[in-house]
Amino acid sequence: MLLKRTKKFYERQKELQKEIVEYGQDILEAKAFRESKKNMQHGTVSVQEHSMYVTRASLFIAEELKIRVNKRDLVRGALLHDYFQYDWHIGHPDLEGKLHGFKHPEIALKNAEKEFQLTEKQRDIISHHMFPLTLRPPKCKEAWVVTMADKYCSLLETFHMVKGIKSRLHKK
Repeated sequence: MLLKRTKKFYERQKELQKEIVEYGQDILEAKAFRESKKNMQHGTVSVQEHSMYVTRASLFIAEELKIRVNKRDLVRGALLHDYFQYDWHIGHPDLEGKLHGFKHPEIALKNAEKEFQLTEKQRDIISHHMFPLTLRPPKCKEAWVVTMADKYCSLLETFHMVKGIKSRLHKK
């Protein structure tokens, strides 16, 4: 039984990774995305790891809840949702005294737009993933899915339950 579940888990991981690479290979190869592994996000999880967790969780949530989404927009928006490119524990000049949680979606969007062609859905995902802190709610279902996945992953990362992300999200 355990062997079967383990095999299913790894097969599911491979499927999710194929989808992420299919839709986001250029993002995964971007210098700034690769360097995001140097900045910590929550607990001991880097921004890059967090973005990957959120992307997998978003695909999983959409599938489990049978929400028909544009997977390309979902993956690309999830990968770029925290593309702010600084150590938020230290700060950023554009924050102007504001807390990171309120302002970083705007910074991430600016950075993403400099490097990638974004669709409206991808912009919506990046700019509204911190709802309700950002006050304006997401407009598309892809952005709502990424918002949910981000909250879930952030909670697990903050409380050092990262192993829980893998086991909970990818069982089938």
